[in-house]
Amino acid sequence: MRKWIWLTGLLIVLLSQAVFAAGKAVILDINGPIGPATQDYIQRGIAYAEQEHAAIIILQMDTPGGLDSSMRGINEAIITSSVPVITYVYPSGARAASAGVFILYASHLAVMASGTNIGAASPVSILGSDKSAEPKNVSTEDKKILNDATAYIRSLAQLRGRNADWAALAVQQAASIPASEALRLKVIDEIADDYAQLLQKVDGRTVIVHSISEQLRTKNLQLETVAPDWRYQFLSFITNPNIAYILMLIAAYGLFFELSNPGLILPGVVGVIALLLVLYAFQLMPINYAGLLLLIIGISCMLFEVYVSSFGVIGLGGVVAFIIGSVMLFDIHDANYQVTWSLILTTSVVSITFFLMILGLALKSHKKKIVTGQEGLVGSEGIVLSVMNKQIVVRVLGEIWEAQSTLPLNPGDKIRVIRVQGLVLFVEPLRE
Repeated sequence: MRKWIWLTGLLIVLLSQAVFAAGKAVILDINGPIGPATQDYIQRGIAYAEQEHAAIIILQMDTPGGLDSSMRGINEAIITSSVPVITYVYPSGARAASAGVFILYASHLAVMASGTNIGAASPVSILGSDKSAEPKNVSTEDKKILNDATAYIRSLAQLRGRNADWAALAVQQAASIPASEALRLKVIDEIADDYAQLLQKVDGRTVIVHSISEQLRTKNLQLETVAPDWRYQFLSFITNPNIAYILMLIAAYGLFFELSNPGLILPGVVGVIALLLVLYAFQLMPINYAGLLLLIIGISCMLFEVYVSSFGVIGLGGVVAFIIGSVMLFDIHDANYQVTWSLILTTSVVSITFFLMILGLALKSHKKKIVTGQEGLVGSEGIVLSVMNKQIVVRVLGEIWEAQSTLPLNPGDKIRVIRVQGLVLFVEPLRE
């Protein structure tokens, strides 16, 4: 009996060790500007870690910042995660700036590698382009954004027991500090130069997950990196403001050429696909609706040019509205998410040149002599076929017409059309 008890106990120990050894840490990589694609990647990564019953999630971070909306979406996923999240600013030389500071503060534990820095979390350029400007000159809108960001990061600091005063300075004065100073000021919890050291230093620490204290056991965890997949790459591509801007132009010109030349098919298909991609990207990005309205008006005017002969005037007006709308379109204060001026200038020149060509061709065709319809008959030459009483029959441009003339005509005489009234041509003899 004792033998069976001993074997059962040994089996339980071996099973518990196997389960413990099977524990893993899921690594998610935040490298570069934070946007909708990053938010989607982190949210899916946290969901995967919860499904796999991972012991911890490590957000390896090196970011200059990004979109406020995406940062808040990531923080919400971190705060509601059932798996403890550790933000790790790594490797040496990496930084957690702007939106990255907020994510680090929202995490259950914050760790930095030596040679990294954190800070510069101002949501907008408070002093504008004039660095000597006084804070009192800051616009009301910027003050609202600044105060909201300050209150938000203070709430995150209180949630995780970190230095709230320095966090406020990072937002209000763009303060930035190295890893050693961050540890001294209790902005972060540890400094670790590699993953082995990280797992050793956070082992045994207590974190609060869903209001419940949880002690971490991390020494023997297996590391599993969940790399950004094709979905991340796709979202990163279409939510790049420059790419979205180009897609808008492709959509506009594709639909323009399809409507002006029905049956080409390819421009219409490309235009519709580009339009759908743009609408999907707009759903994920902060949009200025005034800019979007100007953009729609601009595209509508360019397409309207197909149906109304305005000699390019409506089209040029549409180009101007499109340019202004493009500049205003993205309601984003981060420099990493702005349409470059070189792209706007290039596409503007191309668009204006295109409609100037249309205007030139329209004016040129307007000056040409009309060669079709009744107006096209005036000035045409023909020959008299028969004259019976006052009824004159002539052939003009290969067609038989009834004609009238104030001067006598004979069969075989050459004539010139001087006027058209209904189906009757008024002609005169052609003198040689």
